[in-house]
Amino acid sequence: MSEAPTSPESPWPVRTVARKIAEWVDRLGAVWVEGQLAQVTARPGTGTAFLTLRDPAADVSLQLTCPVALVREGGPAVAEGNRVVVHGKPSFFLGRGTLSLRVDRIQAVGLGELLARIERLRRLLAAEGLFDVARKRPLPFLPARIGLITGRASAAEHDVVSNATARWPSVRFRIEHTATQGSLAVPQIVEALGVLDRDPGVDVIVLARGGGSVEDLLPFSDETLCRAVAECRTPVVSAIGHEPDTPLVDHVADLRCSTPTEAGRRLVPDLAEESARIAGLRDRARRALHGWVDREQRLLAALRARPVLADPLRAMASRHDEIERLRDRTHTAIERGLTARTTEVEHLRARLTTLGPAATLARGYAIVQRMPEDGAPDRGVAWPVLRAVDEVGDGDRLRIRVADGAVTARVTGNGDARQDDPS
Repeated sequence: MSEAPTSPESPWPVRTVARKIAEWVDRLGAVWVEGQLAQVTARPGTGTAFLTLRDPAADVSLQLTCPVALVREGGPAVAEGNRVVVHGKPSFFLGRGTLSLRVDRIQAVGLGELLARIERLRRLLAAEGLFDVARKRPLPFLPARIGLITGRASAAEHDVVSNATARWPSVRFRIEHTATQGSLAVPQIVEALGVLDRDPGVDVIVLARGGGSVEDLLPFSDETLCRAVAECRTPVVSAIGHEPDTPLVDHVADLRCSTPTEAGRRLVPDLAEESARIAGLRDRARRALHGWVDREQRLLAALRARPVLADPLRAMASRHDEIERLRDRTHTAIERGLTARTTEVEHLRARLTTLGPAATLARGYAIVQRMPEDGAPDRGVAWPVLRAVDEVGDGDRLRIRVADGAVTARVTGNGDARQDDPS
């Protein structure tokens, strides 16, 4: 027969509610559960052992109860901090109103099984590209502030801070202390990552922890932590354990350092080395500048030593003298040419004079021309020169030109001519 509905006027008593919860929980079947033992309390007088099983990746725990003999049979495997797999049935205790898991089997998770799980997660993350080199970001040369996630007062914190400070004394840190093993490690580290990643003054984040067993380093192979590191906008450096230790977060981080000591050296440059490098560059620059100045000075001295710059007027004077010589030679050549041409003209004039009609007439020769009857030559036509006797007849008028003038005559026959009046 079902219970009547509740109301402010007719509420259920506590025993009824507890009984109903116990009945509902009792209907649940037995389950296998994996977790990390956070507390083991065995009470021989009662015959019952009480255990606390925590989730390694979340702040969630579950109470376990089992016979004390089961804890004794488990031996060292059933100890605080160990990862175990338990088989039990949920039960609700009416007296205290608590839920617990009544366990009948406890077995430790072996190292081989842990490594196999890590390997399966490694292949999964690699297939998603979280290990790709292309997605890794370079670290800043000199970070303004370094975010450090490590255990409180741990050797890893000392190694990172001391080595970085020794290399660069003015380096600044923002340190977030978290658990680095156990069930609380993953949630605390993920929360610290988010805090540092949101801080605009933090340029790089370091995860640092000393060495340990595979079980101790399990939080740094957790899937939740690996994905949180991959989602960070700030470059992340992993410095977990020693050289042989390679948790999965080493592959996801932007830079993997084998030890926290190496991380301290990789985070900042060495002040002494950088000072020596700057001094060397300054010396090289000074030598290069001095060499350049010396070369330019030698070049200027060579230019000043050239005759054209040492005595600029010397070239003009030499050219002036050369021009004067050329001008004198030109005058002499012109005068010689004129003299030769004048002499040549004189010779030609003398030859022309000797061969000309006037000279011939002066030697007693005469030029005889036949004149027309009217005594005037046709326009544009010269009087014909008489070259033979048969070119004239009786009565033709002739003009006879001699050296000092000309006379006219008329033909009278037999080739004899009588003098007519002078022209």
